[in-house]
Amino acid sequence: MICEIVEGDCVEFLKNGLDRKISLTFLDPPFNQSKEYRSHNDNMSPDEYWAWMTEVCSLIYRNSTDGAAIYFMQREKNVHHVMRVLEETGWTYRNLIVWKKKSSAIPNNSRFGLHYQIIIFATKGKSPSKFNKLRIDPPLLETEKRRRPNGMFVTDVWDDIRELTSGYFAGDEPIRETTGERVHKQQTPVHLLTRIILSSTLPGDLVFDPFAGSGTTLAVAKQLSRDSIGVEIDSINCDVIRQRVSKLRASDDISKLAHYYRFTENLQAIWSAIQE
Repeated sequence: MICEIVEGDCVEFLKNGLDRKISLTFLDPPFNQSKEYRSHNDNMSPDEYWAWMTEVCSLIYRNSTDGAAIYFMQREKNVHHVMRVLEETGWTYRNLIVWKKKSSAIPNNSRFGLHYQIIIFATKGKSPSKFNKLRIDPPLLETEKRRRPNGMFVTDVWDDIRELTSGYFAGDEPIRETTGERVHKQQTPVHLLTRIILSSTLPGDLVFDPFAGSGTTLAVAKQLSRDSIGVEIDSINCDVIRQRVSKLRASDDISKLAHYYRFTENLQAIWSAIQE
C-alpha cells in the first residue's frame, strides 16, 4: 500500500504527471485570510488566489480517472468562486455539503453569526465512478419517538462531525507541540476524511491531498487500505506527517467509527479493515 509524502509545491508536482490516476482528491487549501504560515503567503490578491486555485483544480482534473471525485472545502462566502473554478476546469457539480460546526457561532454585528463551512463535491464526468451510500446511526431527536432500525442515509448537511477549531477544546486529536501549541493551526478531524474516503472510493484506490497539512487524509486512507499521496510545502509539517503515518496515535484510530456506519450496505468490503 502506498502512503507517500511529497515535500514541495503541489502545482509543480502535478505538472510532472502521476504514474497512476487519482480516484479522489480532498482539496482543503489555505483560505487566503492572512493566517500565519511558515511557507505560504496567505494574503494574496483575490485574482491571484483564484487563478492559483483554478490551476490546481485543472491539474488535478488532468491527473484523475474518469468519474473521479473532488471535495473542495472553503469558506461559505466563497461558494460562487469555488463553483466557477470547478466548472471552468471541467468538473461536474454533485453536491454543496454544509459542514455545520459544533462550537459556538462566530458573532457578527451586521449579519447572522457564522456556523458552517462548505464542501463542494464534484466529479470528472457526469457521474461518479464510485459512490457508496453511507448510513449512519445519529442520536435520537426530540421529535422522534424511536430510533430508526436501519439508521439513515448521509445527507448534504453534516452536523455530526466535530471540528478541531483553534480556541475550542477538541480533546487529544489535534497534534500539538510539547508546549501545547498546535503544530498546524488548521487541522481536519479524522471523521470528516473517513466519511469522504468511504463515500467516494474503494480499497486500493488512490487518494490525493495537495495541501496535506498535518496528514489527516493520509492517516485515514492508510487505515482504509487506500493508496495515498500528500503534497506539503512546509518541511516541518512533512516531518509531522511522516511521524504520524508511521505510528498512528490512539486519537487517529477510526475503528471506533465503524459502529456508527454499521447499517451501510457492504460496509466490510468498503471499509476493508473493520475491527469487530
